[in-house]
Amino acid sequence: MLRWERKFIAAEAFESAAFVDVDRDGTLDIVSGGFWYHGPDFVQRSTITDVSRHGDYYDDFGSIALDVTGNGLPDLVTGGWWGEAVRWRENPGDSTSIWRERIIATTGPIEQPCAWDIDGDGVLEVVPNTPAGPLRVIKLRPASGDVQPTWQVTQIWDGQQGHGLGFGDISGSGRGDLVMNHGWLEALDDGSWSYHPEFDLGQTASVPILVVDVNGDGLADLIVGNGHGYGLDWWEQTRGADGTRGWIRHEIDAFVSQCHTLRWIDVDGDGHPELITGKRWRAHPEGDPGNEDDLGIWMYRWTGSGFEKEVVDAGPPGVGLGIGIDFDLADTTGNGYLDIVAPGKDGLWILINHGPVEGDRPSHER
Repeated sequence: MLRWERKFIAAEAFESAAFVDVDRDGTLDIVSGGFWYHGPDFVQRSTITDVSRHGDYYDDFGSIALDVTGNGLPDLVTGGWWGEAVRWRENPGDSTSIWRERIIATTGPIEQPCAWDIDGDGVLEVVPNTPAGPLRVIKLRPASGDVQPTWQVTQIWDGQQGHGLGFGDISGSGRGDLVMNHGWLEALDDGSWSYHPEFDLGQTASVPILVVDVNGDGLADLIVGNGHGYGLDWWEQTRGADGTRGWIRHEIDAFVSQCHTLRWIDVDGDGHPELITGKRWRAHPEGDPGNEDDLGIWMYRWTGSGFEKEVVDAGPPGVGLGIGIDFDLADTTGNGYLDIVAPGKDGLWILINHGPVEGDRPSHER
């Protein structure tokens, strides 16, 4: 069991945050919505830009660090539901200037902008989850000398994406494939994509849908949360004797709701990744199943036969913490354990990871 220390950062309702070394001083800072918070204590705050508000929401559903200008400073890529566009904000290189914002591509309403190295060249591409729109991959060509940055937009799926998006090597080809809630797109040798409608992950699947080998059998499985209802599952990939692919749904936790975003990463330092997620408070202001349940942040360890749940934080609004639409983990203290930055409509927090309780052993060693 891990020991966590909660630290309040700001009474802001932005739902996206990330650890980024904004000023390149060797110390991680926190970016969230209209502000960045100077590390290592995250007390000093500098303005990034004004972010439009729409009822319960800010139009800022991602915090992707990307050096667009090629000057060594991390810029930010974001997008939201109301602006209907992927945008980038240019890092001015000081803590007093406003970051200039420009549109990358008009896409329609964005559930969350994702970033993966789609073509394997070591540079992230931006892939917005636009539920009612097609699937587009946006590639940056950074600025160089007098040449300004440009963006190449490639549409790889003409139908509706649906709510939920993931990336990983499902086929075992060594290339990354893309996952939607109603099937997956296989990356082929010639650069084209082949659609496989092999599953139905639900109408409000998480962003991301994780593509990971859960049980260690050499086949990539899927982990998906319900972003607007109850449920957290993993889908086991199987292969028949003739190579036919199948999928078996396994329940991880039927009693958590609004698991809109997930991470698969080694949090306790044992060399094995854990599943991290949390309840997105007021994901919709009303109507979602489980909307009025307590908040929570949860960690799940794979034991070899199933998942074991550990509560990171929990309680009713105002007491417990949840996770908004995009969060991040990093070692901000240098102790070797990953901390969590947790944004949400209930404020911005950091949970500092002090490592396992003395004498505690990971569940896979018990």
